[in-house]
Amino acid sequence: MKYRSLALLSTLVLSAGLAACSSSGGTSDGAGDGRTALDVWLMRDSVSAQFQKDFETGFEKAHPDIDVKIQIQEWEGIGEKVTAALASNDAPDVIEVGNTQVAQYAQSGGLTDFTDRVGELGGGDWLEGLAEPGSYEGKQYGIPYYAANRVVIHRTDLFEKAGIDPARIRTRDQWIAATRKLDTGGTQGIYLPGQNWYVLSGFVWDEGGDLAVKSGGGWKGGLDSPGALRAMDFYRRLQALGKGPEDSDEAQPPQAEVMAKGQVAQIIAVPGGAKVIEEKNPELKGKLGFFPIPGKTADRPGAVFTGGSDLVVPAVAAHQEEAFTLIRELTGDAWQKKLAVAMSYVPNKTTLAGAVADDPGTAAMAAAAANGHATPNTPQWAAVEAKNPIKEYMTAVLTGEDAKSAAAKASRHITETLGSDS
Repeated sequence: MKYRSLALLSTLVLSAGLAACSSSGGTSDGAGDGRTALDVWLMRDSVSAQFQKDFETGFEKAHPDIDVKIQIQEWEGIGEKVTAALASNDAPDVIEVGNTQVAQYAQSGGLTDFTDRVGELGGGDWLEGLAEPGSYEGKQYGIPYYAANRVVIHRTDLFEKAGIDPARIRTRDQWIAATRKLDTGGTQGIYLPGQNWYVLSGFVWDEGGDLAVKSGGGWKGGLDSPGALRAMDFYRRLQALGKGPEDSDEAQPPQAEVMAKGQVAQIIAVPGGAKVIEEKNPELKGKLGFFPIPGKTADRPGAVFTGGSDLVVPAVAAHQEEAFTLIRELTGDAWQKKLAVAMSYVPNKTTLAGAVADDPGTAAMAAAAANGHATPNTPQWAAVEAKNPIKEYMTAVLTGEDAKSAAAKASRHITETLGSDS
C-alpha cells in the first residue's frame, strides 16, 4: 500500500522525534477569542516538534484571525480515518495524504478542487511526481507538500580503493562498469534484492514505458512493452553484481542492516538509510556518500519513484478560504525551504532544490526528484499493490523464466485488477 511505502521512506529519512498531539478530528467554529479555529491533520514524520511550533507561531502572527490547531496522525489506519472524515459533517480543514492516494479520495467527490488556483500556488514549478498524482480527471485536488526518493548510497572508501570517482558515474553503462569493478573478493558490488519494484519502475520510466497505461477508457498492464522488458533486463544485469535474494524485497532483510555488515559497496535507498547503517556499524561513519541513480544518458539522472505527501481540503470543511491560506503558506517558498532544511526532505518545487545544497544526501535526492514519477494515477492501484504481481514477475525472471512470458502474465494480472474496456 502507498501509505506503507511513504511511512517506510519517512522512517528512514528522519530520526527526529515528533510531538504526539490529539488524534481526534472535528472542526470548530471559533477559538473562543473571536478567531477562526483551523483544524489540520499532519502525518507523523511530516514535521518535527520545533518546525510545528515555528510554523504555528509564524502563521498566526501573519494571520492573527486564525488559530491553527495541528494534530499529528499515525500512518497505521489513516486511510479509513480520512475516508470517514470526508464523508462526515465534522471534517478537519486541511489533511496531509500520501501523494498517490489523492485519486482515491477525489473519486468519491470528497475533496475541494483547486484547479483555478494552481497559479497562486506556483504550480508551474511543482515536482511532477507530486503534482501529477495530486490530480484526478484533469482537476487538481492535492497540493504538493514535500517529496522523498531513492538515491545510491555508496562506500566512499571502497570506491576510492577501486579508483572510482562517483561524480563521473552519470550513465547506466558507467554504473554497471563501476559496480562490476567493485564486485570482487568478499565485497558485493551492489546489494539489490530481487523484488525492489520501485527501483525497477524507475528503469521502466527511463525506457519510456509505464507499469500500466490508459487504454480504451480503462487501464492495461505495461510490463510486457519493449521498454519495460529492456528495463527488466537492465535490473537483472545490475542485480547479478551482488548477492541480493531473488525472492524478497528491500525490507526482508532490511538492506541498510545488510550494508552495515561491511561487505556491500552500494544500495539504493533514501538517504536516511545511511543513518541506520552508521548506527548498526559506527566504523562506517564518514565512509558513506550519495549520488543520484544514473540515467540512460549523462544529461539526466535516472527516473525515480517520488514518495511524499500532498495537502487536501475536504469538500465539507467549514473554513475553505482559511484552509487555502494555510496551504499557500506551508507550500510556499519560505516555509518549504525551512521544512527542507529541518526535515531533510525535497521541497515541492524544482526551483527550490538549492535549499538542500549543503546536505549531500538530500541534495542527491533533490537532483533525482527532477525526474520523479508516481505509480499509475487510478484509485484501483492500491489493489495491484496488495498482491503485487510485479514482485512475482521480477523473481520469475531472475530465477530463469522467460521474461516475455512472465511479463505478459503480470500485465494481464494488472489489467484485470485495474479494469479495462480494451
